[in-house]
Amino acid sequence: MDFEGGIHNNPIKESWRTVLTLAYQSLGVVYGDLSTSPLYVYKSTFAEDIQHSETNEEIYGVLSFVFWTLTLIPLLKYVFIVLRADDNGEGGTFALYSLLCRHARVSSLPNCQVADEELSEYKSSEVLLAGKPGGSRLKSTLEKHRLLQKFLLVLALIGTCMVIGDGVLTPAISVFSAVSGLELSTSKEHHQYIVLPISCIILVFLFALQHYGTHRIGFLFAPIVITWLICISAIGVYNIFHWNPNVYQALSPYYMYKFFKKTRRGGWMSLGGILLCITGSEAMFADLGHFSQLSIKIAFTFVVYPSLILAYMGQAAYLSKHHIIESDYRIGFYVSVPEKIRWPVLGIAILAAVVGSQAIITGTFSIIKQCSALGCFPRVKIIHTSSKIHGQIYIPEINWILMLLCLAVTIGFRDTKRMGNASGLAVITVMLVTTCLMSLVIVLCWHKNVVVALCFILFFGSVEALYFSASLIKFLEGAWVPIALALIFLLVMYTWHYGTLKKYEFDLQNKVSINWLLKLGPSLGIVRVPGIGLIHTELVSGIPAIFSHFVTNLPAFHQVLVFLCIKSVPVPHVRPEERFLVGRIGPKEYRLYRCIARYGYRDIHKDDIEFEKVLVCSIAEFIRSERHEYNHEHNHEREKKDYDDNDDDDDESMTVVGTCTTNLDGIRISEEEGDCREIVGTSDDHSNNNIREIKSPLVTLRKRVRFVLPKNSVIDVNAREELRELMEAREAGMAFIVGHSYVRAKKGSSFFRRVVIDFGYDFLRRNSRGPRSAVSIPHTSMLEVGMIYHV
Repeated sequence: MDFEGGIHNNPIKESWRTVLTLAYQSLGVVYGDLSTSPLYVYKSTFAEDIQHSETNEEIYGVLSFVFWTLTLIPLLKYVFIVLRADDNGEGGTFALYSLLCRHARVSSLPNCQVADEELSEYKSSEVLLAGKPGGSRLKSTLEKHRLLQKFLLVLALIGTCMVIGDGVLTPAISVFSAVSGLELSTSKEHHQYIVLPISCIILVFLFALQHYGTHRIGFLFAPIVITWLICISAIGVYNIFHWNPNVYQALSPYYMYKFFKKTRRGGWMSLGGILLCITGSEAMFADLGHFSQLSIKIAFTFVVYPSLILAYMGQAAYLSKHHIIESDYRIGFYVSVPEKIRWPVLGIAILAAVVGSQAIITGTFSIIKQCSALGCFPRVKIIHTSSKIHGQIYIPEINWILMLLCLAVTIGFRDTKRMGNASGLAVITVMLVTTCLMSLVIVLCWHKNVVVALCFILFFGSVEALYFSASLIKFLEGAWVPIALALIFLLVMYTWHYGTLKKYEFDLQNKVSINWLLKLGPSLGIVRVPGIGLIHTELVSGIPAIFSHFVTNLPAFHQVLVFLCIKSVPVPHVRPEERFLVGRIGPKEYRLYRCIARYGYRDIHKDDIEFEKVLVCSIAEFIRSERHEYNHEHNHEREKKDYDDNDDDDDESMTVVGTCTTNLDGIRISEEEGDCREIVGTSDDHSNNNIREIKSPLVTLRKRVRFVLPKNSVIDVNAREELRELMEAREAGMAFIVGHSYVRAKKGSSFFRRVVIDFGYDFLRRNSRGPRSAVSIPHTSMLEVGMIYHV
């Protein structure tokens, strides 16, 4: 596990060179999907509901809708408003939900602590709602009503599920539309036997390459997208001047009115195809953490936006002068491409479609990781494909599921019409969720008047609701796919979240009293053997039931016991210097410690052999820096009294400890293979050095452990003895005790709970990764303790 994981967006002013470099790189990561939309927008729009006539009212109306949709949604809404709602530099659905959780205390995470509110990124956006009575009332309403908190969580999960659904649909429609250019070179009877197999081969190849990561070929993404944008804009300019220089007049909103006046219901239903011109817009916000606001704004405003407008205008100009050919080949992108360059454009289009699909697949991996970190998705295996590039992850199970679903959609639909209907509904649903959450952010986080939030949701919500209704009406013509996928993933997410929450509540209600521990004495009534026993628990206070279950059934336990809790907090990243909370359970001679490792929802968890070393080092630093206000006997009596008075409140004694690499003034640990013969103390040979060493006295040929102390550090006799015992325990080895839970609904439970817990949650638990996937645990050092939970 990498306790240094995470990249922080420091408020340092970036140079223009850095901004432009990021803008260049964002073209290949953020805009691949959006830039390939001209491949299928006109084809999907004119698929069935409206017909291209010689009056050109339809094609001009569609162009007007495309222009204003691109202007209002990606440009106005996302570039100028939504991008400002970042969560310490991170964007996406969970960033908005995280902001609301911190400002209104509606978090669904069960093990939150007051100490979490002291995190730097937690406090960076904290502002009092002074003088904003509307915001204060909204905040209190959300905090009081549990039903509203659940609705907020479900709303965020719906947006997340639609993003996952988009991860299935976008590769299918992008690749299929790019390859469909072959239909102009073959007969109508034979092109479907060529386009479909080639599309499936490319999709299988695309998903098979995910295991290797994109860092090796990622440098090609931006040039490919730039080449594609130059290509479609150049073709657009050519078509405008060659076929219809007056096509710019169609940008007037008046043509939208004429479009609806002539087409009526068919025009409204065709909005589902026009909607596809903004597919990929959400990526500007979701991928914000990899770049910066300014770089994404520059790339879209000055490169992507004008290129897309020119491309759509060029297609409209060509089609405005061609009304017969399209009856044979249907309206598409490639009919407007000059025949001499059609094959090179086809090759560039396929590469651009692959790049756009790659971006959405990587984004799907990222959002599932975030869901898993926040307890809303079963544990999955996360592989980091790059040690240098932040966020490059691969999830094998999800990758193959996405591939099978993507192939099923491609083979099942075989045309861009139904694929477009499905993709459009997924895209507009995510945007509606973003609009709803943004309206709350405007009031609770930006502290604007409620009227401003109402104006935002009424203006953008009405536009998106119009497109949503047009997409929903196509339910039987493909729009059922994202709904079905979203319901399945929502069911999985909510079942896992519900079961996890009930399991935590059981742990909380059945945790062992510390008074029980104190009555056992320092030896805990059993033999204490050399070594460190690491007990993994979800509790941030108290003693988990698995510990008493273990102690009562085995006659021996380790010399040093550590209760480890790895938890997620509602911030994107936790700084390494704030990673750990370390405290003591019971009096000092018991040698019981609690260590809470805190991670943000976008922090990287890397399997690392340094995990044990970092953990021991943090405990040693806690021992060194702990204040000793009383002597040993008085301290023992005071601790016993404190636990008697407040049995559950352990948080007061927790200390924030950074990692070894960040705490330069703290204790460090050195481990070597060798002969450990030296005794505790400072030798004369080291009197002139800046560090002092405490070494283990054992005379054995095994791993040598020593703590390197900072200069002029003062350690009393008791702390020195405690450090010696910790070194001896570390040299003896570390054992991981993990609870293996079987969750069952208790007697008298409702039918709903029995179905969800006994069947749904149990199925997910048996088919997902165990708790040991959260930590790097060697199989030879792990011990599972089975328990049955009746919730």
